[in-house]
Amino acid sequence: MRTTMPKPGLKIGLVSVSDRASQGVYEDKGLPALQDWLAAAVSTPFSTVSRLIPDEQAQIEATLKQLVDEEGCGLVLTTGGTGPAPRDVTPDATLAVADREMPGFGEQMRQISLKFVPTAILSRQVGVLRKQALILNLPGQPKAIKETLEGLKDGEGKVVVPGIFAAVPYCLDLIGAAHLDTHETIVKAFRPKAK
Repeated sequence: MRTTMPKPGLKIGLVSVSDRASQGVYEDKGLPALQDWLAAAVSTPFSTVSRLIPDEQAQIEATLKQLVDEEGCGLVLTTGGTGPAPRDVTPDATLAVADREMPGFGEQMRQISLKFVPTAILSRQVGVLRKQALILNLPGQPKAIKETLEGLKDGEGKVVVPGIFAAVPYCLDLIGAAHLDTHETIVKAFRPKAK
């Protein structure tokens, strides 16, 4: 009889992409927003590896590769650099290191943001798979990060538009990453019922 070792807790890579924040011109708000949200939403043990880097495609690609290939992150969340400006190259770098694209994540992020601003259609956020990891490009503002991950709720707390994180745990299951559960009061993970 063969026994399998339990997988260690999930390691999550966090990347804030900003020329000015990486140079110390102003304080980065993306990494703290991601860390705070994950601490509130994720109920299983996890650790994070954080990087604050400039809008340089080669550096973003190298960082994403390092987080997945060397650090062993099963989930990588980026923030910043997803617009149409010439320096916004996070999606380009993410696609360059991808094995496969997961277009539903970008579509849903734009759907959520469109509830607030018509310029959401300018966002180029993507979701991709690299090896046994899911990489997601999130917006740059803390409020938008929370809305994108968590979804939109009505006054009674009922989900009106699902956030993308509801699909993340099942995606991680399917690609063979470490198991992740959430606090349902923040975001309810969806997994199909076993037959």
